[in-house]
Amino acid sequence: MNPMGIFGGTFDPIHYGHLRTAFELQQALRLQEIRFLPAGNPPHRQQPLADAQLRLQMVRAATEGHRGFVVDDREVRKASPSYSIETLAELRKEFPDRSVCLIVGMDAFLSLPKWHQWQELLQLSHLVVAHRPGWRAPASGPLGELLVDHGTGRIADLHDATSGKIFIHAVTQLEISSTELRLLIASQRDPRFLMPDSVRKIIMDTGCYLDQPTPK
Repeated sequence: MNPMGIFGGTFDPIHYGHLRTAFELQQALRLQEIRFLPAGNPPHRQQPLADAQLRLQMVRAATEGHRGFVVDDREVRKASPSYSIETLAELRKEFPDRSVCLIVGMDAFLSLPKWHQWQELLQLSHLVVAHRPGWRAPASGPLGELLVDHGTGRIADLHDATSGKIFIHAVTQLEISSTELRLLIASQRDPRFLMPDSVRKIIMDTGCYLDQPTPK
């Protein structure tokens, strides 16, 4: 089914934690491509500090030259809030015969019932949950029932159907967060070795996180 992974987020900024997760899933699940979708106007969280075009530029710089990493700017181009269900519906129209795997963290998966039209997601895509130490998949409630009905441990299931399965996969834990990176940069400290040099250069050249209040 020529599967693609969909990796959305604010990427404010993108860092090696994002990139390593994407790379491991691409390799382990045999995904032909990982499509990075920077959020333009995320409805469920505070507005990003860096503007959408700058975050898009950083994602392009971070993924440049890596085979199978693709940057999709459709959410950045939207003036309205970026809902995953709408993005997936667009992708499904463009790629009706391809397997689509929406990549989320376990924390995002646990908050899935708060998502807009969350119960329709599996009609449009698979869900790939990037599992890190410290989180457990729910065994009861609506998400527990969803896992009973749609969970799979077979990678082949993600290739054989275009949507409808939930696959949980452990990824390497890198203790890097965009929030901590922004605070580090605002404190005039260097983010070298936490992100690609190309992303670091954009941040240093633009000073985009220097106005963030630092903790007292």
